[in-house]
Amino acid sequence: MAMLDLQKPEASCASPPEILRERGQREVFCGLTGIIWLHRKIQDAFFLVVGSRTCAHLIQSAAGVMIFAEPRFATAIIDERDLAGLADANAELDRVVNRLLERRPDIKLLFLVGSCPSEVIKLDLSRAAQRLSRSFEPRVRVLNYSGSGIETTFTQGEDACLAALVPSLPAAPATAPRELLVVGALADVVEDQFKRIFERLGIGPVRFMPPRSALDLPQVGPGTRYLLAQPFLGDTARALDDRGAKWLPAAFPLGAEGTTAWLRAAADAWGVDPEHFGAVTAAHRARAETALARYRAKLEGKSVFFFPDSQLEVPLARFLTREMGMRAVEVGTPYLHRQHLAADLAMLPADQAYSEGQHVDNQLDRCRAARPDITVCGLGLANPLEAEGLTTKWSIELLFTPIQGYEQAGDLAELFARPLERRARLAA
Repeated sequence: MAMLDLQKPEASCASPPEILRERGQREVFCGLTGIIWLHRKIQDAFFLVVGSRTCAHLIQSAAGVMIFAEPRFATAIIDERDLAGLADANAELDRVVNRLLERRPDIKLLFLVGSCPSEVIKLDLSRAAQRLSRSFEPRVRVLNYSGSGIETTFTQGEDACLAALVPSLPAAPATAPRELLVVGALADVVEDQFKRIFERLGIGPVRFMPPRSALDLPQVGPGTRYLLAQPFLGDTARALDDRGAKWLPAAFPLGAEGTTAWLRAAADAWGVDPEHFGAVTAAHRARAETALARYRAKLEGKSVFFFPDSQLEVPLARFLTREMGMRAVEVGTPYLHRQHLAADLAMLPADQAYSEGQHVDNQLDRCRAARPDITVCGLGLANPLEAEGLTTKWSIELLFTPIQGYEQAGDLAELFARPLERRARLAA
């Protein structure tokens, strides 16, 4: 084993009318991809993937890492000796971890990330993490989660990571004041913007998970109220519920309307006066709506088809249809969490078409028949569809780009306007 470096909806559907559930050929990115944004967020954490050379190439390609960079992730390569049982995989892993921590004394939190190869050979990374934690605590905490892409979509890597982090969060004392926890990886600039708005609203204390430092883990307990910043954190939410935290139902903070609804959920829980809420958010919302107006003329009346990929599809469809005047032909998503998405679903048309799960051939047939103006899909489908004359948007770009909040609303709209502009220039 070797290491390589809210307004009320006009037409609502409190629960979706009919959902086409599909099971068949799948086309998704691996859950290891989540490391790309997580390693940038937790600045003293390190992600050690236990996998193959293919895993290493995937992560390095996705991150665009240059050979002289020293990122906060690496791969412990499972080679032929490991697969043949000629080497003790646990002893080899211990050797790699010892070498890593000697070289990188700045690491405070180490994630052992399982992959398809490590799971195929039944390497118990949970036990390995416990063993290594005993060796290195309190200087370094070692946790593990699975990033395997066998049965998951790529955003579940973040969910698995944060869910693994929840049991290690310190318990809040019974007398601790009420606290707001924002759950889901956000760009630092977005986090700072939300923090300032919460402070002006009188909501707090406010903590974020994942934190920027592993030494700044938030407390959690019965006084914790949490907002989900991402719609794909089902396991993390369940883990927080088990610790006594209470979820604040809200639409997700995409666009002016979604961000207002998301902030209002916290404001209502804290009893913020509606007039004060309006006064604090008015200027932010006005700037967002001005930014959106620049792109609405380019997007209004256009159709969009969502292939199931990132689990962002429902809130994105709500944003594009209600705020940009687009029409969603089909909203496909890998998993539809009705409870967490209830507010966004209620804002979509009552006759909106949904599909859950994947059957790529069937979905391709429907997309080709519809000929949408924009198709949101994974990288594996984008180039073939472009060759057929369809305009595409890579769904993974929506994870790498800051899109939440008022100040990013225009950037989010631009991500959908840009492919149309490119197509128009090519056709000219």
